[in-house]
Amino acid sequence: QVQLVESGGGLVQAGGSLRLSCAASGTIFSISAMGWYRQAPGNQRELVASITSSGSTNYVDSVKGRFTISRDSAKNTVYLQMNSLKPEDTAVYYCNAVFTFWGAYWGQGTQVTVSS
Repeated sequence: QVQLVESGGGLVQAGGSLRLSCAASGTIFSISAMGWYRQAPGNQRELVASITSSGSTNYVDSVKGRFTISRDSAKNTVYLQMNSLKPEDTAVYYCNAVFTFWGAYWGQGTQVTVSS
């Protein structure tokens, strides 16, 4: 089995920064893609950013230029550096990873609140 453990959420003022981390553990053969999703109250969960095993990245338009996703494959960890945060970034952020053999897993979620 595998699991994802997130950390780094919290409360920050608009314009501030936060860095989210997500570490995978367990019986890991390999991980193809890793990503961050978010869900605000009343909204559907949306993809924020993703990164493949080769390092290719993808971002939702609303965070381009402000958020950066990165990955430490040796540590099976993915990061999301969030700068210039806005109140509309407030949401629960979920880590997702696609594991060889195990399939897709989700983290437990971490709350990010941006005050105006």
